[in-house]
Amino acid sequence: MIALVRYTFTVMLLSQRYLAPLLLFIGLVAVLTSSDTGPLTATYASVAGAMLLCSVWLTMALTGLEDQPHRSIVVVSAGSQLRVQLATAGTAAVWCLLLMAAGLVLPLLFGTHTPGLADLALGTAAQLTSAVTGMAIGLLCSRLVFRRQGYALVAALLLLLAVLLGKGVSPVNIMLTHLQNTPDSAEALVTTSVLLAVATGFLAAALAITHAITRRKA
Repeated sequence: MIALVRYTFTVMLLSQRYLAPLLLFIGLVAVLTSSDTGPLTATYASVAGAMLLCSVWLTMALTGLEDQPHRSIVVVSAGSQLRVQLATAGTAAVWCLLLMAAGLVLPLLFGTHTPGLADLALGTAAQLTSAVTGMAIGLLCSRLVFRRQGYALVAALLLLLAVLLGKGVSPVNIMLTHLQNTPDSAEALVTTSVLLAVATGFLAAALAITHAITRRKA
């Protein structure tokens, strides 16, 4: 599995498809947090929103790195389709962790803040919640599920809107609303950690659904 993640990470690196979501993330964080002096809960809510969009983009780019014949060779070499999909999710997680490090530091450079341990823990949990949710959307809207890219993009847009606007249903919507209204990072961290667990369940379901669809198409 580690070898598969290393392979996928290397292919993504060489293809430079990571550049667009990376630059978008840095640009959004810069715009949303520049000269910010408010509570870090609201600041990291903005960063988490940027992470959601970029994690979807990264995951969809990762699943579309190879054409079907090349992917079939990789599946045979790996031993199963599921292992390849898990490696793809693992690689997306690695890229999201790199973005997360930037998302923790850049608001402190662009704004005026004195962060505590609870603030950094909250920023980590908030970004992870968005990243895991974005990875789930990216898998469900990947070329593994949709053969036509146009349909995949429309589905991704609709799911993003549902996740952002689904009041009381979407863990990301609940989290962002809570962070905007709760200035205490320690208090917000408890709720965000619970929502991270819920989002992780969504990712597991997305992996299972994507694998089932992929097996039916094989």
